Amino acid sequence: MDFEWVAIALGDVTWISLAFFLGFLARLINLPPLVGFLATGFLLNYLGFTSGETLQKLADLGITLLLFTVGLKLNLKILARPQVWAVTLLHISIVIVLFGAAIFTLALLNVPLFSGLDLRHSLLIAFALSFSSTVFVVKSLEDGGEMKSMHGRIAIGILVMQDIAAVIFIAASIGKLPSPWALLLFLLLPLRPVFHHLMQKTGHGELLILYALVLALGGAELFELAGVKDDLGALIMGVLVSTHPKSAEMAKTMLGFKDLFLVGFFLTIGMTGQLSLEALIIGLLLVPFVLVKSAAFFTLMTGFKLRARTSLLSSLNLTNYSEFGLIVVAISAANGWIDGEWLVVMAIALSVSFVFASRLISNDDKIYSSYRKFWVRYQRGGRLPDDLLLDTQGATIAIFGMGRVGSGAYDKMREIHGETVIGVDFDAEQVKRHQSLGHKVLQGDPSDADFWDKIERDHSIKLVMLALPNLQANLDALAELRGISFSGRIAATAKYPDEVARLQHSGATAVFNFYTEAGAGFAEHVETQIQNGL
Repeated sequence: MDFEWVAIALGDVTWISLAFFLGFLARLINLPPLVGFLATGFLLNYLGFTSGETLQKLADLGITLLLFTVGLKLNLKILARPQVWAVTLLHISIVIVLFGAAIFTLALLNVPLFSGLDLRHSLLIAFALSFSSTVFVVKSLEDGGEMKSMHGRIAIGILVMQDIAAVIFIAASIGKLPSPWALLLFLLLPLRPVFHHLMQKTGHGELLILYALVLALGGAELFELAGVKDDLGALIMGVLVSTHPKSAEMAKTMLGFKDLFLVGFFLTIGMTGQLSLEALIIGLLLVPFVLVKSAAFFTLMTGFKLRARTSLLSSLNLTNYSEFGLIVVAISAANGWIDGEWLVVMAIALSVSFVFASRLISNDDKIYSSYRKFWVRYQRGGRLPDDLLLDTQGATIAIFGMGRVGSGAYDKMREIHGETVIGVDFDAEQVKRHQSLGHKVLQGDPSDADFWDKIERDHSIKLVMLALPNLQANLDALAELRGISFSGRIAATAKYPDEVARLQHSGATAVFNFYTEAGAGFAEHVETQIQNGL
């Protein structure tokens, strides 16, 4: 046995154990566990530890799987919208000009660490600060069940456009053009039916997981061999199979693996470079400037006719710095363009911006509803077809979440109560599928304060059924219902016993537990069949 590898593994296991402990503490004080992971990295850095090889491989694998799952959920049509590509390009330009001018001014004033920077290098640092974190935003949207919401799709589209800009910079900065063999990568497009066929034949177990790993890691390796950024390969492979009906199932099977490997990523951020008081102060001072980025996003999005709420929630998710900014700074430092201490500054600013953004995101609906008059002031008169305020059309029963459970509930309630039942989902593709079947299903967001405000003024809903993807999404909807003092009945779904009590405490009058109720429903169904002589 190679005892050197054992020593590396043991060292990394110790760090991961510490990450669990601090992540657990963060959860106890209502912060995302990733805050504890970041703190672990900085603590180990302060104690003089460096990242081991195993930990670094975990981090790289986590980012690869993350971009693959982003590809699985990415609708390419969203990138073609001016609310995505135009907003991204304008935002990057605005941040570079504003931040670059501020940094160059500090350089002229001979502020420590800034002194010696010329205008070109000041703009380069500003470019690094213009990005938002794909890792953080995707994780936040997944935790809130909002990946397919309007604000979630806009945020993901902007992140993908930023990632493309970062890949172009990386390719240009290292002076390395893609290999001529890169043209062969276009052959992946006609191979898409083959990928789909294999996906259909893999079933639902471990083969599906292995196939996902083959696609993600194989795509990354192919692009790396062709001289193109490997993570882009993982993203493209995800996009190629994203239209298959099993893509959502594949994304769910990869969720646990991705989250596990991303622990390594968050640890390595804090273990970047040697901490110094000067770097710590500058890094902390950069954090409030994420609000400038956020304000620019909000202004541009509302300018492109997005609703104030959609613009605000997208902007709050993007209120952070990015791991791609770290890469840009690392390349710049390696080329001698800027001082290597800027890498530590960027790591500190990035980490603290995650903590700051997590608090904003956890209160995003409250921030909007509490100051709605202020936000709506910036809203344009025209509305986009898929960003309209939901109209319930006089329905008395509303089912939120039209996945398998919600669809089954809709069919049964419609059979009993007729056309007074309405389904609501924020997934545009899901809504189109139901509408093609003649179902009364509309696109909307159950945590939308504007929608509930309309319900309060023009009340017709007597029963709300929440079949949303996770606990947090259900809790957000319940909070809005409490906010308008909804007097009707509220039913919600839960996956685990401890969720039942939380939902009931938050106002649900009935809670359906998937796993306990499914057995009872199965027994009742069989008993009915037996009594009918079937």
